[in-house]
Amino acid sequence: MSVKNILAIYLIYISLQPQKNKGMSKRNKKKYFGNKKVKIQNTAMEQNTDKEMTGNETELTDEKEENLSENNGQNVSQEEKSENTSEETDNVSEENKKESEDTEKAAEDFETKYNELNDRYLRLMAEFDNYRKRTLKEKMELTKNGGEDVLKGILPVVDNMERAIKSLETAKDMEAVKEGIDLIYKKFQEFLTAKGLKEIEAQGLELDTDKHEAVTKFPAPSEDLKGKIIDVIEKGYTLNDKVIRYAKVVIGE
Repeated sequence: MSVKNILAIYLIYISLQPQKNKGMSKRNKKKYFGNKKVKIQNTAMEQNTDKEMTGNETELTDEKEENLSENNGQNVSQEEKSENTSEETDNVSEENKKESEDTEKAAEDFETKYNELNDRYLRLMAEFDNYRKRTLKEKMELTKNGGEDVLKGILPVVDNMERAIKSLETAKDMEAVKEGIDLIYKKFQEFLTAKGLKEIEAQGLELDTDKHEAVTKFPAPSEDLKGKIIDVIEKGYTLNDKVIRYAKVVIGE
């Protein structure tokens, strides 16, 4: 209710009570009504103050409610955050547990594979060591007894040579002795050829430094023998196509 409305109501009230106002002078009336007016204004101001205080209290109450709602929301959000954090912590712990299990399993697999490879390596080393020792022994035996087969093949030739020598003491037919010696020589050559030994051809050929060794030069008996081998001082041989002795020759000039 406004101040004007209050004044109007009060004036109506005064007009209805004339007996009290008759004994007042104009000055007193003016003073009286001025005081009443001030009182009414004060009352209105107090009412406005009360309203403002009530509004302020309402605003404070609303602010408190908003703050409470905000605090409640913050508390709820904090609770949700704590729940999410606990869930994340649980997930991380589960992941760490799974990773730990996977790591342990991988370590076990690695150890098993390492043991298998180590066992295989030790076995291979042992086999190689046995092979090395066996081959070394065979090599030593081959070096020591390598000429066994050759010697066995020469023994018959030696027997024939001994018989020929004995026959020379009592032989009267030298032609028969010569034929016997030729037979022994041919048999010996056949044995050498069977073992891969071949004679290097040299007579009448041009000098081949891979097979021949020129010892000296001598005047050629004919023009077509100049620069060629005219004589063989010592025969050369190859064993399985490998030169084991060069033929020593004389070159014509």
